[in-house]
Amino acid sequence: MKGLYVFFGMIASGKTYLAEAFARKHDLAYYNTDRVRKELAGFSAESRCGDDFGKGIYTREFSQKTYGKMLDLAESSIGAGKGVILDGSYSAMIERGRVRVMAETLGLRPLFVFCGCPENMVRQRLELRAKDLQAVSDGTWQIYLSQKLSFENPRELPEEELITLDTTGEVEMLLYELERKIKDRIA
Repeated sequence: MKGLYVFFGMIASGKTYLAEAFARKHDLAYYNTDRVRKELAGFSAESRCGDDFGKGIYTREFSQKTYGKMLDLAESSIGAGKGVILDGSYSAMIERGRVRVMAETLGLRPLFVFCGCPENMVRQRLELRAKDLQAVSDGTWQIYLSQKLSFENPRELPEEELITLDTTGEVEMLLYELERKIKDRIA
């Protein structure tokens, strides 16, 4: 299942959990915005930055730098013949557009996997994450509420490039469903 996959959605939507499992199963290069952002800032992945939405390493400028680095990493891996997963909120139409432009220049059609789940599950996941000392994401309920106001739904993506997935189930079932949807797009 080589190609360029973008797992995106709101925080605590299950995108990272699913993206990591998909990357392992299909031996794909995997890049996560939380990790890349912290590396660019000189922090360890597990360090807690505590910055509010739109502040510190979460400003628009730093986010643009982060998403630019994600594209550089993807292009390098694709150039080396490896399939790639980009994992992040990709909440702005412009960031998704940059992925599409890069893919087009490389002769690829990206596949965007829009992950979501009910809000009560988001809250549960964020509460669990807050207790996990190894968690990479700095997401909180307040950040979720702020992101919810600014998230641009992916109306610009053509149907053949978009898969929408409810991440409520177990990872094995989600992988099965995702693979089935990918095969439908390719067929």
